[in-house]
Amino acid sequence: MNKNKIWGRPYYKSLTRNIMLTVIVVSFTPMILVSLVILYQFKTSYHEKVNAHLEELVLKHKQNIDIFLQDKTSDIKILSRSYGMDQLSNDSFLAERLSILQQEYKDVFVDMGVLNEQGLQVAYAGPFKLKNANYHEAAWFKKAIKNEVSVSDLFLGLRGLPHFIISARQKKGDQYWILRATIDFLSFNDLVENIRIGETGFAFIINRKNEFQTKPRVDISSEKELYKSLLVKKPEKFNGVQITIEQVGRKTKSVYGDEYLYVSSFLKNNDWLLVYRQNTSDAFSTIRRSMSLALVILIFGGSGIIAMTYLLSRRMVGFIAKSDTEKQLMNQRMVETSKLASIGELASGVAHEINNPVAIMVEEAGWIQDLLEEEEFSNSENLDEFERALNQIKAQGHRCKKITRKLLSFARKTQSNNHEININDLIREIIEHFKKRIKGSNVTMETDIKDPLPIIHGSNTELQQIFLNLINNGVDALGKTDGIVKISAMDVDGQILIKISDTGAGISPVNLDRIFDPFFTTKPVGKGTGLGLFICYGIIKKMGGKIDVDSVMDIGTTFSIYLPVNDKKNEKNL
Repeated sequence: MNKNKIWGRPYYKSLTRNIMLTVIVVSFTPMILVSLVILYQFKTSYHEKVNAHLEELVLKHKQNIDIFLQDKTSDIKILSRSYGMDQLSNDSFLAERLSILQQEYKDVFVDMGVLNEQGLQVAYAGPFKLKNANYHEAAWFKKAIKNEVSVSDLFLGLRGLPHFIISARQKKGDQYWILRATIDFLSFNDLVENIRIGETGFAFIINRKNEFQTKPRVDISSEKELYKSLLVKKPEKFNGVQITIEQVGRKTKSVYGDEYLYVSSFLKNNDWLLVYRQNTSDAFSTIRRSMSLALVILIFGGSGIIAMTYLLSRRMVGFIAKSDTEKQLMNQRMVETSKLASIGELASGVAHEINNPVAIMVEEAGWIQDLLEEEEFSNSENLDEFERALNQIKAQGHRCKKITRKLLSFARKTQSNNHEININDLIREIIEHFKKRIKGSNVTMETDIKDPLPIIHGSNTELQQIFLNLINNGVDALGKTDGIVKISAMDVDGQILIKISDTGAGISPVNLDRIFDPFFTTKPVGKGTGLGLFICYGIIKKMGGKIDVDSVMDIGTTFSIYLPVNDKKNEKNL
């Protein structure tokens, strides 16, 4: 069956579509569900891992910064306790102490100074001219005079540069004095900026007034409102580290900026807040890459499943269509077999019923002809007409007998004598017969017979009937035109192949499938019964062979007959 015709039928289209949908749903559903579950678990686990890592990192740097501030505060406190006011108020002595600290901590300390209770700096060591500077109104001094040790917020001060001060308070007599040291902003800023992961991660510090205590790597001043929510959280409820994810840069209700991850923790007795900020696409880049890779694999895998589903569905529907076609053909054959059986029974009955009256007609015609030979009829002026009519009756009677014999042969009511046959001898005998018949015509007989050929088992009369019928058809197909009728015989794969071909007009494709049907003929009325090829087909099938036909219009027709060669098994069956 033509494949285009198969896929053009709505039934097979619908069947293919349903098979594909079923296979795709059955294949994709568990794959997608399992993929989603695995990705969800992996995403959750990875988020927990990243959060835990950042918590640990921020806590570690918080400890480092607290330790840094505690160490520098301890150094100033010990220095203030170890030396009296008289020694520390000496500029040279104070400069020596500053030099020692700078050598120890690589220039973390910028300068040092000693202040009295009124905020006047009575001694100074450092690069600036700040001796006798008055800090009475400075916020850091007001805080320092009230506490034994103090760390100020970041400010510009008299020097105009960002810095913060560590101070220690001591009492001499009835008055307090303060030893203070300036911490290098760049050194402290570098300490904070050491927290850097990925491409967008960095840290900074803000105080309770939401002021930057370090310089962020990028300008984030527009986000200061966001940090208020981090600062209002009570330290006792902070639980060490707070992690939040926020949208930054929102313009409208439907358009959002980037999403950032914030990890924060208080330090310096909850006065400062250490904040780590990173773009979520950077922080969770691994999970995004994994999801992208999983999506690519899913797309390629899904494409492969769809392609294989399409091919397998087409193949399955092809098999179903082939099975349906074979089933239809089988049903047709069963119907034809049933019809042939009915026709056989009918033919047998008709043949028997016709045979008797035809025999009587022929016999009576012979008796009348004998009467016409008597003297009283021999001189009749209509004698020739009587004889012509009688001859016609006898001829038509014999024709009826031949038809009934064919019908009886078709109905298998007549028995044929099977014996060994030399197919070459049989063909040569028939060719000699036909050479006499076509003598003087435009028909040429050609032969291609391979000697010797194996012996076959069958009925000599039936085989003669087959060859005579096919050669007659070939001669009739040529008509009055020039042409060739060719007979060939050869041994092919343990069978004898006999080909009878002609160069006639050919058989129309419309009629090609019907030429073996009973009573089908393309000859004019009275020229053929339509039983010749049908009986040939039945005889060949009975012998265990087969017959094929190949015809091209205006080129010719070839009948190919395959007959089984004698063997012991075949002889027993026959």
